[in-house]
Amino acid sequence: MDAFLIALASVWNDSGFTGLTMGHIAMIVVGCVLLYMAIIKGFEPLLLSPIAFGCILANMPRAELEAGGVTKMILYCIHHEIFPPLIFLGVGAMTDFGPLIANPKTLLLGAAAQGGVFIALIGAMLLGFSVNEAAAIGIIGGADGPTAIYLATKLAPNLLGAIAVAAYSYMSLVPLIQPPIMKLFTSEEDRKIVMGQLRPVTKFEKLVFPVASTIFVSLLLPPVTPLIGMLMLGNLFRESGCTDRLSDTSQNALMNTVTIFLATGTGLTMSAESFLNVQTIMIICLGLVAFAAGTCMGVIFGKLMQMADGGKTNPLIGSAGVSAVPMAARVSQIVGQQANPSNFLLMHAMGPNVAGVIGTAVAAGTMLAMLKGAA
Repeated sequence: MDAFLIALASVWNDSGFTGLTMGHIAMIVVGCVLLYMAIIKGFEPLLLSPIAFGCILANMPRAELEAGGVTKMILYCIHHEIFPPLIFLGVGAMTDFGPLIANPKTLLLGAAAQGGVFIALIGAMLLGFSVNEAAAIGIIGGADGPTAIYLATKLAPNLLGAIAVAAYSYMSLVPLIQPPIMKLFTSEEDRKIVMGQLRPVTKFEKLVFPVASTIFVSLLLPPVTPLIGMLMLGNLFRESGCTDRLSDTSQNALMNTVTIFLATGTGLTMSAESFLNVQTIMIICLGLVAFAAGTCMGVIFGKLMQMADGGKTNPLIGSAGVSAVPMAARVSQIVGQQANPSNFLLMHAMGPNVAGVIGTAVAAGTMLAMLKGAA
């Protein structure tokens, strides 16, 4: 009997219950709330569900997630910039750059929406973050999780968890955050504008675009070559017409697998020890400022474009300049149809949306190049 009691005591002493702290409990509750938002409320469940579950796993005391096995592999691939380029490969294979090619001026809307990145960068520096940390925080404004992780691992690995969570959280909450901002900066009449049909894009244009973009951006900003290169390679698989199997694998099997690992790994960085501090709260707040500012600047630039072209542009598509593809474009479509049920803005919004993907990568490459030069 004594031996049995000793064995029970040993099991209890080695269990996670004895190491459970209020911080762990708080983060487990956060994980459960995120699961509720993903599954019950439908906020990007493909991203938020694995992030939330990873958060719960990260706060299991004595689990030794980094000791070995699949969780160690996931964290290794995040810290060594393996997953973000693979995500870009899948995004490229799923993306039709036709709307951007058909209406090149929407590239300016994608560029304008990156203004939030630099606003947050300045704000982070004013709050006492180093220039490298501020640059990594600012990129949250692009609403591009893979790029945020890529830049954070290079410039501020100590802030990777908070930055990754903020970036993916705001990507998931695009349908909640953007509409009030879009309505604030546009009138009812603006939102009712019906845009004309886009011109047809030739196969030759669709083949030249990924190759030319890769060469130009990579020569201009070498540090961002892995992201842009994989994005455009995936798009070339899609458009070539002779690599259907590679395109299908990139869009589906590979994309889904890497999304599971990357999102779960993001959640695994949300341990109570590294997450529950003032610095994390500041990063999350700065990320919200960056994202809101990017949306504002995209809509305002859309309004300026509307004035310049005599009212042909619906300024709502400017909000899609953040690179949350295709969530931001869908939001433009939904808000436009609320004002005018016959309006169809989705394809027009996809122009600035895919431009935003390129724009965020270029912004990240610019900061890497500048900070490397400063160093």
